[in-house]
Amino acid sequence: MKKEIIRPFTLCLILFVLHDAQAGSLVKIDGSSTVYPVTEAVAEEFQAAKKGAIRVTVGISGTGGGFKKLCRGEIDIANASRPIKSEEMTSCREESVQYVELPIAYDALTVAVNPNNTWVTSMTVDELKKIWEPAAQGAITKWNQIRSDWPDKPIKLYGPGSDSGTFDYFTEAIVGKAKSSRGDYTASEDDNILVQGVASDVNALGYFGFAYYEENKTKLKAVAIDTGKGGVLPSRQNVDNGTYIPLSRPIFIYVSKQGLTKPEVRVFAEFYLKSAASLSTAVKYIPLSAVLYEAAHRRLDQSLLGTTFSGYKPGSKIETVIAEKPRL
Repeated sequence: MKKEIIRPFTLCLILFVLHDAQAGSLVKIDGSSTVYPVTEAVAEEFQAAKKGAIRVTVGISGTGGGFKKLCRGEIDIANASRPIKSEEMTSCREESVQYVELPIAYDALTVAVNPNNTWVTSMTVDELKKIWEPAAQGAITKWNQIRSDWPDKPIKLYGPGSDSGTFDYFTEAIVGKAKSSRGDYTASEDDNILVQGVASDVNALGYFGFAYYEENKTKLKAVAIDTGKGGVLPSRQNVDNGTYIPLSRPIFIYVSKQGLTKPEVRVFAEFYLKSAASLSTAVKYIPLSAVLYEAAHRRLDQSLLGTTFSGYKPGSKIETVIAEKPRL
């Protein structure tokens, strides 16, 4: 029998076609580390269901980093722990990039201390502002500067970097202006690094997504937030009943219009919304109501472009926001 010889040129052509086919079945996602656990869980379930026919990659560059990549057309979906900003909308518009905004769960942004910290159980918004506002840099450095009966010990601060949507949301909710923060703290876009920092230092205080607290409850102690009616701890119940304010918030994915022209991206987005309630619960976030998921499905099915959340204020009810007419 005559052997079939595959010549080098033919082999290269075969490999190119195979690579091209694989590239065509790739869904690229990047952005928020807070949203990452949900999206990663969805991606794993989706790829298992599709038996590897469609690959999904999920990166962590922070919400701001994700929007930059979305607006440059480098990814199909951006994970976001806050709504898109006006300047990001402008960047996307300049690149002729449009998107569908889909809220997928709630987060109870968590302030945490080391479990060996015996003096902090709750803090007021004003106390948190006193620690984190720009004027605190180099000035508020010890616990007894917050409450006189707290120890004369240094405060070691851990928080997200400036590309993080969690940073934007926290500074707006606590300080009163997004990105208004002291800079002398340990910053990272990776919530796991922040968890490790707080867990290893009795004088530490940090903030990050609820899922990261829930996954590390034995290493951390959540701080109750007091808005004048007593301290309220982060929990699904307290998010649902509206008492965990101002640190409860919706989290999102933004799907590019161009991405939705690819069957693999659209089917992934549909799978995401169908799975969001169960998988957000599985990774310790709080699912939206059935009504809100139905509204999100309509936005995706009808390819309603733009945002209804631009200008969203911490503590606002998203049931009233999502029903509004989208703005491009």
